[in-house]
Amino acid sequence: MPEKQHPLKASVNTANPEERYSGIGASRGIAIGDCYSFVKEQGNHEIEALNRKDIGEEIERFLSALHRSEKELKKIERVTTRKLGKGYSDIFNAQIMMLHDPVLIEAISNRIRTERKPAHIVIEEEFDKYLEMFRKSDDQAFQERADDIHDIKDRIIRNLHIRKLHSWIPEGVIVASHHLSPADVVLLSRCNIKGFITDTGGKTSHVSLICKSLNIPIVAGLGNLSQKVSTGMPMIIDGSTGTVVTNPEQATLEQFRTKQSEEKKHVDDASLTAELPATTKCGVRITFFANIDFKEELLALRSSGAEGVGLFRSENLFTDGTNVPKESEQYSCYREMADTIAPMPLDIRLFDIGGDKLIYSAVKELNPNLGWRGIRILMDMPEILDTQLRAIIRANTNGNIDILLPMIMSLEEIRHVRAMVDRIYAELIAETDLQIDKPGLGAMIEVPAAVELIEEITRCVDFISIGTNDLTQYTLAVDRNNVIVQDLFEKFHPAIIRQMHRIISAARSNHCRAIICGDMGSDPLALPFLLGCGLRRFSVVISEIADLKTEVSRYSITETEALARECLAIDTAAGIKACLERFQAAH
Repeated sequence: MPEKQHPLKASVNTANPEERYSGIGASRGIAIGDCYSFVKEQGNHEIEALNRKDIGEEIERFLSALHRSEKELKKIERVTTRKLGKGYSDIFNAQIMMLHDPVLIEAISNRIRTERKPAHIVIEEEFDKYLEMFRKSDDQAFQERADDIHDIKDRIIRNLHIRKLHSWIPEGVIVASHHLSPADVVLLSRCNIKGFITDTGGKTSHVSLICKSLNIPIVAGLGNLSQKVSTGMPMIIDGSTGTVVTNPEQATLEQFRTKQSEEKKHVDDASLTAELPATTKCGVRITFFANIDFKEELLALRSSGAEGVGLFRSENLFTDGTNVPKESEQYSCYREMADTIAPMPLDIRLFDIGGDKLIYSAVKELNPNLGWRGIRILMDMPEILDTQLRAIIRANTNGNIDILLPMIMSLEEIRHVRAMVDRIYAELIAETDLQIDKPGLGAMIEVPAAVELIEEITRCVDFISIGTNDLTQYTLAVDRNNVIVQDLFEKFHPAIIRQMHRIISAARSNHCRAIICGDMGSDPLALPFLLGCGLRRFSVVISEIADLKTEVSRYSITETEALARECLAIDTAAGIKACLERFQAAH
């Protein structure tokens, strides 16, 4: 179907200079077109106290706003199911459930009644309690979960004032907004949108995942760019690099049109090979799994060429910063995921909470990354660990679930959890008629202590998963979120390279499955080195799999083993990278 043109034609703007901006490329693809500034109407922020006679009416207005919000979300849910399938519509089911939360409704109603505050103020304050917990986190995934709560808050307040949902704009534009919700993206996508740019957000938000499924480019995390652009402004966005160009010159337009054509050909070629097995030039089989944050990502699993889930970050099941998901909620999620991809494997990492993520401690830690986090919290709070293990084991009716332990630094931690798994499995078998298999047990290798114990660990677990992001951070004593020392965060540091070889070699000699789930595993430059060390399993972002499969086919194991030996003898990161670049260029 030919693209419908909108009155503002993409053209070269000679009146204003070309400007370039950098953000986060959150859904790949290049869009060239005219900007449409999507500004959401601001709520009423009057805080005048209510008269006593108006309190009942204000509570009714609040309840009516909940009802209107539910009607909107059900409409959006139907559109989403039609466009993307049931998996993504569950995002809106979760929001609808929140509208029915009796604790939230009672809290807001009581505060309107006792404090005599207008409903919009109380709603704002109650929701902001949850929002602050997420936004304080240094973990991008948790910051982005705040977007869903923010959307519900804004929707209720807008419906409180009976303002119409803004969901129709000119066709064929690039939408610029400070913030977009999943509902905004689903509804606006009906207008043949070319792309999105947002001041907020990142790669793992629901908005970005939906854009990926709709094949719509998005650049997020642009600061305040939405305030600098205007409707009708010519624009180019590159969802792979995170580049935005406003008022592009003719030469820039031609450059990006060429890149756009090349990317389309690359995507078409990759889609032909994505579902084929990955093999090296000499015929050795390599397996690629997916790292996922949300169950909605499973919809793209098979078409991407993934052969299962190598890392499911279960902490994303938390809906706020304090309430642990119930066993029934966890069971339902794990069972649905395992059933969806069976017989492919599903590796569920236990709640990796604490540190720069969720904090249960009432004490503010001076250095949370070196504090109460990961397996330490789970062992100190057995009710959380017991509930999660029970839900996972109950869900393993297909026998395709394994359990991954975060932040392991001792054998005692592994033995403690294994004993719990054995006990809970025995109880479930005795209590029920469930036909369930005992999940395998794996350890995250992400601290130097685990590397020092790698021989013992690989004899104690069924598999290991190498988390190179934290391993690099802790080995080099470089906070990966600290911009001052960010240039020292170097995955090709000789110490990291040698650790990788040591870990993989120990796993192979002890017949323990090894998989890499950190960023190094998706780096094409690192790929031949890892193959040369003996790694045969990779878990990466879904969108990277097709390209990595193509890369694998360029190498033979013999030549990658020679490359690994060469890199291990080099004593600088610069030298190692130069060696890898020469090897890549020669192939």
